[in-house]
Amino acid sequence: EWGYADAEMRDVVNAGAIDLIEATVAADASPAAARKWWMGELARTANADGVSLEELAVTPLQIAELQGLVDSGRLNDKLARQVLGGVLAGEGSPEQVAHARGLEVVSDDGALLAAVDAALAAQPDVADKIRGGNLGPVGAIIGAVMKATRGQADAGRVRELVLERVAQG
Repeated sequence: EWGYADAEMRDVVNAGAIDLIEATVAADASPAAARKWWMGELARTANADGVSLEELAVTPLQIAELQGLVDSGRLNDKLARQVLGGVLAGEGSPEQVAHARGLEVVSDDGALLAAVDAALAAQPDVADKIRGGNLGPVGAIIGAVMKATRGQADAGRVRELVLERVAQG
């Protein structure tokens, strides 16, 4: 019903995560996303803390909310893991933690263009390579923008803006 492979379902059962995943799916997360959070990040945290998944300070509803923020584009996976850390630390709901920590994805073109322009100016040789048709170095510019925005830029949008800027000359 959830589309899990036999081995994935076996792991879910062995981890005692069926009820947690079921409740997360009931709260509108996809089965794949619910499994990803409970069997990935949360399982690692529980193991590190020597507790069961049920003992973690997070609810299936909060995991569904967190995934909703990712699905809407407000968080990327890296930022979502930071938000989850705040939720586990008792800082509030995913929405509250994202807002309080200022962890939402930067998708404002003005802010992104400033970072793209700075990255291109700092690496004119890379810009020349891109202009010459070599798209491999685009990653270096995207990386510089991600660093400048503390990982909060929408990487896909940054790529579009880099290519637009380089095309403009």
